[in-house]
Amino acid sequence: MAHSILIVDDEALTLLTIGRALETEGYEVLLASSGEEALQTIAEQKPDLALLDVVLPGINGIEVLRQAKKFSPATIVVMMSAYHLVDRAVEAMKLGAYDYLIKPFRIADMVNAIQRATEMLALRVRVHDTVESAKGRYDFGRVVTQSRTMREVLEMARRAADSDHTTILIQGESGTGKEVLAKAIHYNSSRAQAPLIALNCAALPDTLLESELFGFEPGAFTDARRRKEGLIEKASGGTLFLDEIGNTSFSLQAKLLRVLEEGIFLRLGGTKPIQVNVRIITATNKVLKEAVTKGEFREDLYYRLNVLPLFIPPLRERREDILPLALDIMQFFNKELKKSFVGFTPSAAELLQRYPWPGNIRELRNVIERTMILSKETEIDEEALPEEVRDYHDEPAHEEILSSFELSPTGNQFVSLRELEDRYIHEVLNATGQNKTHAARILGIHPTSLLRRLKKTLELV
Repeated sequence: MAHSILIVDDEALTLLTIGRALETEGYEVLLASSGEEALQTIAEQKPDLALLDVVLPGINGIEVLRQAKKFSPATIVVMMSAYHLVDRAVEAMKLGAYDYLIKPFRIADMVNAIQRATEMLALRVRVHDTVESAKGRYDFGRVVTQSRTMREVLEMARRAADSDHTTILIQGESGTGKEVLAKAIHYNSSRAQAPLIALNCAALPDTLLESELFGFEPGAFTDARRRKEGLIEKASGGTLFLDEIGNTSFSLQAKLLRVLEEGIFLRLGGTKPIQVNVRIITATNKVLKEAVTKGEFREDLYYRLNVLPLFIPPLRERREDILPLALDIMQFFNKELKKSFVGFTPSAAELLQRYPWPGNIRELRNVIERTMILSKETEIDEEALPEEVRDYHDEPAHEEILSSFELSPTGNQFVSLRELEDRYIHEVLNATGQNKTHAARILGIHPTSLLRRLKKTLELV
């Protein structure tokens, strides 16, 4: 989905030129030629970004910025000003503007500034809940599970929450709920009133990740015009959750190690150490111990992160949780979608429990939501489930088939490779109950190729 951007300038030619340039870049463009018009558009449309001139007829750009932050605080504002009005642009920065451009500027520089601003949309921490509602939502008792292993993980997490300085490493496949567990730990700790800031380390290039975590001083790099606090500094007193920590560089890992061991860091371009009191929870879908062995992750940081390790098992290893989770998700979407689903038919429930859910709880949630949107009944039947869930069959492994397959020659009579292949194909067909689609999948060939091979075998008989 394209980001929306409001351009505010009283010069018609400037509006037209900038508007066309940004439309070419794929943005949804809104135009305003006065401060009053800009405020009305911001209040009604709440654009993702605004490119705002300082000098405007009527309400000036500084006042527009001040009021816009009340109407739409999430809108990122980039100011424009002539060179002799730089002081007013600096004033705008103090009021919350993200950046400013000095007129006249090149279109390429303007596009680059807007692209940097759009990157902030993915990084900004959005507070959806008050602390109290978050505590209720992320209470350990609300986690749906019947799995003994998962209950043990929750008990360890509950104890970890009481020790609010202990570093925690949460490991598990994508979609198992690592971030949910991190939030539960934070909101059940003594740090609950302080910020919880989450960042996916795999979502950003390394240079941007470093500046977002540690912040920077003016002049630290080409576009660093002002001081910026990093996420570590903003999370002081609270919790910093770093997802996919295994995707960080050795250089960044060394700086994180210093934060963990000494509680201090330097902003990029800075010389004065900054003291922070922050709890760091990390998560990864990698096996970090293996990454250390391969030389892909610092051993000293691994042991510092792994003070209290928590492993969330994949959904396929706790099948007793699948149906309770599906019913809980259904109840959630009944409220969200204003539906009145009552459950699953026995056949649909059996399919849900048989499917291995490679995407774990995230995939289960997506399937339930999609099915509820499309289904006309109040009870989900097997026919309403996606094809991949309906058609899944447990497939025998190659080893199981080979255990009953005699590869050695009979007596002194050797068999041809072609005959061995034919025999193996028939063993696979027998193991799959003559299901050619599943047999072809095990053999690693297209079903059409399998049918062609079987036809040739019959012609030779």
